Amino acid sequence: MPDQPLLDVTDLRVSFRTRRGRVTAVDGLSFSVAPGEVLGVVGESGSGKSVSMLAVLRLLTNPNVTVSGEVLFRGRDLLSLPDKQMRAIRGREIAMVFQDPMTALTPVYTVGWQIAEQIRAHEPVSRKEAHARAVELLSDVGIPDAASRVNAYPHEFSGGMRQRAVIAMALACSPALLIADEPTTALDVTIQAQILDLMRELNARGSAVVLITHDMGVVSEIADRVLVMYGGRVAEEGPRQAVFHVPRHPYTWGLLDSVPRVGGTRLRRLPTIAGVPVSPDSLPEGCAFAPRCRLRHERCDERPELSAAPGTPAHRDACRLPADDRTSLRLTARAAATGAAAAEHAGRASKAERADKADVEREAAP
Repeated sequence: MPDQPLLDVTDLRVSFRTRRGRVTAVDGLSFSVAPGEVLGVVGESGSGKSVSMLAVLRLLTNPNVTVSGEVLFRGRDLLSLPDKQMRAIRGREIAMVFQDPMTALTPVYTVGWQIAEQIRAHEPVSRKEAHARAVELLSDVGIPDAASRVNAYPHEFSGGMRQRAVIAMALACSPALLIADEPTTALDVTIQAQILDLMRELNARGSAVVLITHDMGVVSEIADRVLVMYGGRVAEEGPRQAVFHVPRHPYTWGLLDSVPRVGGTRLRRLPTIAGVPVSPDSLPEGCAFAPRCRLRHERCDERPELSAAPGTPAHRDACRLPADDRTSLRLTARAAATGAAAAEHAGRASKAERADKADVEREAAP
């Protein structure tokens, strides 16, 4: 079917057995990725972004990890495939750019050998052809003098160069789906732009991309749809324009309001999200964001389900605030957050002034 999703994840759950009991890191996650689509997955550290994608690729092999749900890729359930078939899919049809490039590369083999090995594992080519392709890939991702650097070891590359090498490896077989976990974190702004251009080129050739990032600016540039995660659950999802211009969940408001604006009124202090991210071992029964929400009310003790915004069925959120009054409620939450940030800044400034005054008095004392 032409409208069938490339990747369709339903009720994905990931839990870890610990000394303090079972901890749920991903709690009923459902999403889909269409062929050629770019999905941006955003959220604070600990929200379950990376763990969910590792579960999709069946890379969580520890016996203390339990993964359940359904992960359909081109109609096949990845969670039930034999290991041999799953190995054939990884790298060839689905590739992943891992967050830490140093641990993603084997230190005792050259970078070029590792890229060539990936190519030869999935394509019937000679060592010479695979080596030449590795040089071409390293050049494409901006490695200078790729013909000689292809024989270098990972420790001979800088952090940014290692990240580009990992991206080159992921692009080696032109996968149908690329999962990129913070691919631009270790790179300077110029190289970030080059990597995003590479992803756009891959996407233009028909590959879908799942981009995991904290950078809302990157998502606003490249994503077609946005998935906002918090506490292992989906807080909001929808088209990029809808999520960025008409956000509906208080957590999404906090993420967007904390980003500095180039235009508009200059704020003395940016609004902040109160509290700290929820711990997976202490998820509340109701809304996961409720303990930090400035608009919390009684119904937040009940777990909300994803529901569509009025008139926009593709834009859904998990919040029990009145659906027709979100704009004014956002202004209320923003004013409270801005006031709290200003008060905190004033308190810190006053404390610093008192400390300075005490230092001056001690120095002046005989």
